[in-house]
Amino acid sequence: MAKTANQDEEFSGTQPVEERNRIDEGKLNAWMAGNVEGYRGPLSILQFRGGQSNPTYRLDTPTASFVLRRKPFGKLLPSAHAVDREFRVISMLRQQGFPVAQPYALCMDDNVIGSAFYVMSMEPGRVLWDPTLPGIAREQRRAMFVSKITTLARLHSYDPHQIGLGDFGRSGNYFARQIERWTKQYRASETERIEEVERLIDWLPMTLPKQERLAIVHGDYRLDNIIFHPTEPTVKAVLDWELSTVGDPMADFTYLLMQWSMPGLAKADLGALDIPTMEDAARIYGDCTGIELPDLNWYFSYNLFRLVGIMQGIAGRIREGTAASAKASEAAALTIPLAQAAWDFARKAGAR
Repeated sequence: MAKTANQDEEFSGTQPVEERNRIDEGKLNAWMAGNVEGYRGPLSILQFRGGQSNPTYRLDTPTASFVLRRKPFGKLLPSAHAVDREFRVISMLRQQGFPVAQPYALCMDDNVIGSAFYVMSMEPGRVLWDPTLPGIAREQRRAMFVSKITTLARLHSYDPHQIGLGDFGRSGNYFARQIERWTKQYRASETERIEEVERLIDWLPMTLPKQERLAIVHGDYRLDNIIFHPTEPTVKAVLDWELSTVGDPMADFTYLLMQWSMPGLAKADLGALDIPTMEDAARIYGDCTGIELPDLNWYFSYNLFRLVGIMQGIAGRIREGTAASAKASEAAALTIPLAQAAWDFARKAGAR
């Protein structure tokens, strides 16, 4: 998604809690004292900038800092914002030594702060938005991309059944399930008829690729959902597991590869920046997983269609007054351009 030139500064860090996202500090403090081991108040709360989905807060105490992720207030789409699923997956992955925050406690009682939420550790490090990494030393850029790619390959190496997540996704073709899900989400938030979306809804289910493997799929594996080590070019924690499930790892990896065809990297001088090309990225992932990549156009079309569903959901939350970011209207405005780009890739894949 295209953002402003100073996006790392604009979207990173914290801000005072927006009025519409305020929570009862007294009730939260009491709940933390009873449910988070070692917690000692008093508590102060800030809201993280960036993101449009689950509002995220920084909780500071005299001795430690925590992160709280909650469902948005108000009317929500079916199956969206499942913080309990986020909590479960990071709990299981943490046990495997995968780089995620330490999960502390989950609360499904809306009476505490007004919605379900969970609390995890505050991981120090660098969160970046601009894929050209302008604020990063040139000698670190390639290593950061390699770490990002190999971390995803590591996620895809886990057998879901062996790590306690065998029931984390429904059976059947992952892409079929996802297309059905995002079609329903799109219809639930639809504000106008978009011809390209109607064509994709017809075409994608008829052209499903064969599912070769099953793995834990992050669902939104992008640069700003990663915390890098404060000084080293390595992934310290992967964030935002709201869309995670058991599915086809090609969905995750081709979503990552799309970054090279989107504003940011598409016209960048990768050699001068010392950033891997898309072909380099495919080779790095392939060396880790043994996967040979097929034609990518269908997968790019699918991933953009999924983004259309997400952006349409944001548009719906704007209409309902529950969108979690002031930037939500900008994101929602991308729905039609994304739909057009998705249909362009579909045509390259043979759609007529």
